[in-house]
Amino acid sequence: MKKYKLFTIYVLGSLYIYVGISHFISPEYFKIIMPDYIPFHYIFIYVSGLFEIIFGFMIFFRKTRFYGAWGIFSLLILVYPANIYLYESTEIQEILSVSKDQTFIRLLFQFPLILLSFWHTRDFNSKIFNIFCSVMFVPTLIYFLTL
Repeated sequence: MKKYKLFTIYVLGSLYIYVGISHFISPEYFKIIMPDYIPFHYIFIYVSGLFEIIFGFMIFFRKTRFYGAWGIFSLLILVYPANIYLYESTEIQEILSVSKDQTFIRLLFQFPLILLSFWHTRDFNSKIFNIFCSVMFVPTLIYFLTL
């Protein structure tokens, strides 16, 4: 189980780094899904992207994994309003050519990511929790690779 968990850490860390970099390459995409009530869109886009990159790298290393995983956990919660906004806005769904059902599924898949980041904060978890997170990793990864 330890090798599989380490594999999930490296895969998700790499994906967070990739998404963090995409904040700098395509900030317009992220601006579209930011709620209007959040000010300074580009500052938040760049800062959240930078933190995704930093936390993604931090989970690669045992000494910083705890803090990096908690950082990802926190970041996923902080950016959740953008996913809600995407779900609620038919205008943005049209701009991005996604359906309401697709945005609902996106909302739901944030929870396994939050759960997996919590799993990565600890070296030891219960056997049941390890199995549950191991199983949740596969569909979550498949979903995000198909975006």
